[in-house]
Amino acid sequence: MMNKTGRLTIFFGYCAGVGKTYAMLNSAQQKSVEGIDVVIGYIEPHNRKETTDLIYGLEKIENKEIVYKGHKFIEFDLDAALKRHPQLILVDELAHTNAPESRHKKRYSDIEELLRAGIDVYTTLNVQHLESLHDIVASITRIKVNERIPDHIFDEAYDVKLIDIEVDDLIERLKEGKIYQPNQAKRALNNFFIKDNLISLREIALRRCADRINLYATNDNKPFLKEHILVCLGTSPTNQKVIRTASKMAQAFHGEFTALYVETTTSKNMSKKAYNQLQSNLTLARHLRANIVSTYGDDVAYQISQYAKTGGISKLVLGRSYRKPSFFNKTTIVDALTKLSPNLEIYIIPDSNSSAQKQPLNLDKIFKFSFKDIAVSFICMLSTTAISFIAMFLQFDITSIVLFYVLSSCIIGWFTTYAIYSIISSVISVCIINFFFIEPKGSLLVASKESFLMLLVLVFVSFMINVLQIKLKREKRLASLRAYSMDVLLQTSQRLQLTNSYKEIMEETCYQLHKLLKTVIVFYAVKQDKLITPYIYNPQRIPNIEDILLSPKEKAVAQWVLINNKNAGPLTSTLPEAKALYLAIRRDNRIYGIVGIAVMDSLSLAPNEIVLIKTILNEVSLAIDSIDVM
Repeated sequence: MMNKTGRLTIFFGYCAGVGKTYAMLNSAQQKSVEGIDVVIGYIEPHNRKETTDLIYGLEKIENKEIVYKGHKFIEFDLDAALKRHPQLILVDELAHTNAPESRHKKRYSDIEELLRAGIDVYTTLNVQHLESLHDIVASITRIKVNERIPDHIFDEAYDVKLIDIEVDDLIERLKEGKIYQPNQAKRALNNFFIKDNLISLREIALRRCADRINLYATNDNKPFLKEHILVCLGTSPTNQKVIRTASKMAQAFHGEFTALYVETTTSKNMSKKAYNQLQSNLTLARHLRANIVSTYGDDVAYQISQYAKTGGISKLVLGRSYRKPSFFNKTTIVDALTKLSPNLEIYIIPDSNSSAQKQPLNLDKIFKFSFKDIAVSFICMLSTTAISFIAMFLQFDITSIVLFYVLSSCIIGWFTTYAIYSIISSVISVCIINFFFIEPKGSLLVASKESFLMLLVLVFVSFMINVLQIKLKREKRLASLRAYSMDVLLQTSQRLQLTNSYKEIMEETCYQLHKLLKTVIVFYAVKQDKLITPYIYNPQRIPNIEDILLSPKEKAVAQWVLINNKNAGPLTSTLPEAKALYLAIRRDNRIYGIVGIAVMDSLSLAPNEIVLIKTILNEVSLAIDSIDVM
């Protein structure tokens, strides 16, 4: 693994046709004259003579053909570039999306791998492809750009060369056919290449380049109080605009940026669509370099306020949909946060497409046939009725009988899983009391106002008690989740301290990860910067899983993680077709091992689980470092 990291130079413009590729090739020709080993990795075929003329004389790596479902894609050959290993390589279109089955989903990940290999890279980028500017560009041009890059790649580039041209000159070039073919140019003039659009994009590009300059270059010039921006993660598609806005605020204030996910009792039961959207929002937050944290609790406002107090949050960014109250709770989350954290600055981000998410009615959460619940309800109702007849024989007051049924409703609510059984039992209780114990007996007719009021109070009290029981059960489940997570982490730390060899650490790591995730774990030991025979933990005896996880393709993913010190597999943008998520056990830049978590169809990792996994692996790296086996 090389210590030297390559330098990234971005030729940046506000629109296609400003001359980015031309400037990049021209600069590359000058470097070649200076004796630098320059190679063209990929140049977009623009069919512009003055641009293609600059290609002559430069070595070019052949493009790679990928055939997927009958379609042929021409892509940059990353492996050939790494093998050739020039001093400088040109790779056009930084924001390009790679063809399916490529190693990385995005070309910027290819370029990151080149940089890690110590190769300098020249590339091109338009302003509309920056992630944080997606919403503002879409509002100006009415066009949503799908190919975007994380802002940190732009901000951390060694050099950004702004390629600028007057808007009128650009439009004239378009009309002359120097950018697109005539038919395509005509459509562009009526859509994207409107003068007002280009003026706005040019202004944004100039400002974004200026933002790269760190105004607080030294510690003496940094603000005394550093801003800390918090954004809340959710399952709404409009949450992405909120995340981008919070990121831009953090950039503007040169502050910290944190994304908080509040896990509730319903989080585990979210739909596949909601889970996928949550993962997209999490990926966006990571791309924008947010610190991902999570907490548990059904009272979302309270959890946010508590984290804001302990985390030193100065500004909170919420989407407009958070403002709508529920039917049962007229207090909005903003009102609750203002009351809980009066000193916290709250920013509400409007969105014309935003609306409060309507939770689909899931009848399985309310009612499901359960023999246990029916048996509990029947036995309680039968016992209470028998006791009530005895009480009536002993001349107890009707109020005592009503209290027996209230107690019965509480018992049913506590021992049943679904709330509907308690509600139905309360209604049946009213009918039984009215039929057997209130005059006129043997009839459901309520003869007096006092009896009607008493029965109404019975239903209301039973309902309120059941609501509180449901809330208590939820809090109990959340407390159990917290306790279980902390128990796993504590046990891991304690048991790792008792290990005396790398093998024991490896076995303990697999055991604890399986205990947490209930899936197959594979552990690749690393010795002298090489993977050695892996250890597979498969106590469930899942058939054929070892052949799948030890296939050459899966080993290649683990090898890539070792070489690049980056995670890969499902839930990442690198080699997502792999059958396991591969994570490096590392300390600083030193890798002690590679852990693979088999991702089954039913396995979904919540944000808090990912954080817990990384914490466990950090404990593992400390344990390996302490025995000094490497």
